Amino acid sequence: MRYLGGGLLLAGVLGGVLLSGCNQLERLTIVRPNAQPRGYTQVAPTYDVSGKNAKKSTEDPTMLLAVASDLYQRQQWDEAERVTRKALKAQPGSGDGNTLLGAIADARGNAADAGKAYKAAVDSAPTNGVYANNYGSWLCANGQPAQSLAWFDRAVADPAYPTPAGAMANAGNCANQANQPVQAEVYWRSAAAQDPQNLTALSGLATLVFKQGNYLDARAFVERWLALRPEDAAGLRLAASIEQKLGDNEAASRYLSRLQAIPSGSPSIPRTQ
Repeated sequence: MRYLGGGLLLAGVLGGVLLSGCNQLERLTIVRPNAQPRGYTQVAPTYDVSGKNAKKSTEDPTMLLAVASDLYQRQQWDEAERVTRKALKAQPGSGDGNTLLGAIADARGNAADAGKAYKAAVDSAPTNGVYANNYGSWLCANGQPAQSLAWFDRAVADPAYPTPAGAMANAGNCANQANQPVQAEVYWRSAAAQDPQNLTALSGLATLVFKQGNYLDARAFVERWLALRPEDAAGLRLAASIEQKLGDNEAASRYLSRLQAIPSGSPSIPRTQ
C-alpha cells in the first residue's frame, strides 16, 4: 500500500503518473480515514444506521472523508468533491481533506487545482512525508522535475513516512527527467538498497549504467529486474542489448526469444531516457 494522509489508511489506487521519458512514479492512492493520528493502521469505518447519531455522522470530518473516499472510488466526482469540501469546512486546513480534493481534481484532469490542493496539504503539515511526496510527484508530473527533488528529500526526512524507498525511486525518476543523471543514480541506489525489489529503481539503474557503458553492472540490475518481472518487454530488450555489448550473442538470442514469446499487451516497465 501507499499512504497519502497523516492519519489515513489508503485504499484503492488513484492511478500512476506516467512521465514522458521517465519511469513510472510510485502510484498515489486514495484515503480511508481512521481515528489514529499517525498510525497508518487499517480501520474499516463504521456507519451508524440507527439514526441516533445522524447529526454527528453528517458533521464529523473523519466520517465525511470516509464517505467522500467511497464516492471517489465510485468515480462520483461531483458528490465526492461536495462531501470533501463539507469535511474541510468542519476541519479547515485538513491535510487529508486537501489530499482527497487534489485526487478528485487529478481524476478530472484539472492539474492546476490538484497542485493547489496538494500544496495546501503540505502547508498544513510541513513535516508530513506523505504530503511532501504527493506534492513532489505533482511537480514532477507537471513540468517541474528539478523543483520536485527537495520535496522527496523532505518525505524521507519524516521518520513516520512508511515507504522511503518509493520516495527515493520517485526522486530518481524526476532527477533523470531533469537531466541530472548523477543525482538520479544516487536516488535509485538508495531506493534499491532500502527495497531490493523496487522495480522502478532497478529498471532505472539498469538503463542508466548501460548508457554509461558499465555493462556488467547493467547485467546485474537487469537480472534482478527480470527475476521480479520475467516477461517485461523493456527489460528483455535491454538484457539482449547488454549481452550483445558483452559479446555473448547466445545469451542475447535467448532474451530475444523470450521477448518474442510475450503475449501482446503484456505490461512493461517504461525505460528512462
